[in-house]
Amino acid sequence: MATTAGYLARRAAQKERVRLLYRRALKDTLNWAVHRHLFYQDASDLRDKFEANRHVDNLDVIDRLIDDGEAQYRNFQHPDPYIVPWAPGGTKFTRNPPPPEGIEIVYNYGKEDH
Repeated sequence: MATTAGYLARRAAQKERVRLLYRRALKDTLNWAVHRHLFYQDASDLRDKFEANRHVDNLDVIDRLIDDGEAQYRNFQHPDPYIVPWAPGGTKFTRNPPPPEGIEIVYNYGKEDH
């Protein structure tokens, strides 16, 4: 019983690692593509690489394939990835942040009622 539970837990962890690796690689493929039609071909090639090993059943071989894929992803990661401008790390992130609590902004400065 413990062997089956351990096997299922390991398979679930492997599936999660593969899913995360595919998502990161697909997003990074978009960084390398200059035009969308080039991205579609690269994304299709990436999917074919993942599908080629879909029916591997040996857990040790699967772990080795995942480790090799993660190493290859780290090797070919884009040095300057695209970041959405308003996301953390983007060019417009916190450009005009709201004022902190307790600070009052006077819009009619010099024309206050006395």
